[in-house]
Amino acid sequence: MIPPRLAALGRVVAIGGGTGLGRTLRALSFLGERLVGVVATTDNGGSTGWIREQAGGIAWGDIRNCLNQVVAQPTLGSLLLEYRFVDAGALSGHSLGNLMMLALDQLSPRPLHAIDLVRELLGVELRLIPMCESASHLAARYADGRPVRGEMHLDAMTEVPPAIWLDPQVAATPEAVQAVVDADLILFGPGSFMTSILPALLLPDFRAAVAASRAPRVLIANLHPERGPVGLLEAAALLRWTREVLGVAVFDRVLWPASRPCPELEGVKVVVAQVAAGDCLFHEPALLTQALERCLADEPERIGPQMNANERK
Repeated sequence: MIPPRLAALGRVVAIGGGTGLGRTLRALSFLGERLVGVVATTDNGGSTGWIREQAGGIAWGDIRNCLNQVVAQPTLGSLLLEYRFVDAGALSGHSLGNLMMLALDQLSPRPLHAIDLVRELLGVELRLIPMCESASHLAARYADGRPVRGEMHLDAMTEVPPAIWLDPQVAATPEAVQAVVDADLILFGPGSFMTSILPALLLPDFRAAVAASRAPRVLIANLHPERGPVGLLEAAALLRWTREVLGVAVFDRVLWPASRPCPELEGVKVVVAQVAAGDCLFHEPALLTQALERCLADEPERIGPQMNANERK
């Protein structure tokens, strides 16, 4: 059954990158064209990073990943999109889908148009929008002033950076900003907080639109503490750090997995729910749909850590 609160929304925007955002988009795919994914474009690792070194432009890997996760049935197009070369010399391990996206980008006026072409090929109704259409990288600094540039290097930091920004600073994709302006619900994640969720919020025009929105703004917490510097922070400290680096509070609700101890958070509503089965590493789309429906209640139910598993059901 389609949840009535979610089904009544005119526009839902989900922000993030790669696997985590793909799970959220799958959970809400019944919304069709009313669902918009805003995808991080700053990755510089793996096949995506190699392509960016060779040809410049935005990162295509997370966009490709999201597209393939929301395909209703596997097709030749989706198989090609996920194919990685084997025993192919310098191409070994590289994604054909990333190269396809690059080729379509070079044939199109804008990266957004290239994404729309692939959506049509795969029969995907929801819209995917890159957070920006110009090349940019994540940058940060240590407390002692040492600079760090590139997602891979930020992930390897041994402390939480006191400052983080985009280098160079670029404008958000206009359609992404407008989607937020029109949104009845804004979702963040799940996924790597610093390298998947935060990048879009480092765009001043996009961040301003999110901060000004009166729609519920829900952070979907990860099933497990993440690796990297952000993993050093408890939930409350993470929200404080986010306010410090962005200069504004952007979340008003947090969807927290029942498998983790419930945090004490000020200034946000907490919804604790089962969002995965057993020891699964990823959110289960059907359970995530139910949990997001609860997030839209006027007074989200909070299940404290003192309650046992049977009481949570």
